[in-house]
Amino acid sequence: MELEKTNRMNALFSFYANLLTEKQMNYLELYYADDYSLGEIAEEYQVSRQAVYDNLKRSSKLLENYERRLHLYSDYVVKSEVYDEMEKYFKNQYPEDEMLPLYIDRLREIEEE
Repeated sequence: MELEKTNRMNALFSFYANLLTEKQMNYLELYYADDYSLGEIAEEYQVSRQAVYDNLKRSSKLLENYERRLHLYSDYVVKSEVYDEMEKYFKNQYPEDEMLPLYIDRLREIEEE
């Protein structure tokens, strides 16, 4: 469960980081991406562990609220699944066609821009 939450927070962070304050971004990045402990972050910023915990809790809620309203991450996941299905279909139905996989790759690149 913890790894799943970490992965989700990192994904949401990649979509919505610019909507957070610098401090929120720093705390989230240190905690979820760099695997810092609450104590290490508290020491780095010279605040209490409780202050770090509260900030992380609020920031995580913000990310979830942004996702609930904007759906950027969930839309990305759905589109990725559709691209995967298309790729499988094309490989099975048109195994000799070398261009179709290139088009799918290009669509994925456009989506990530």
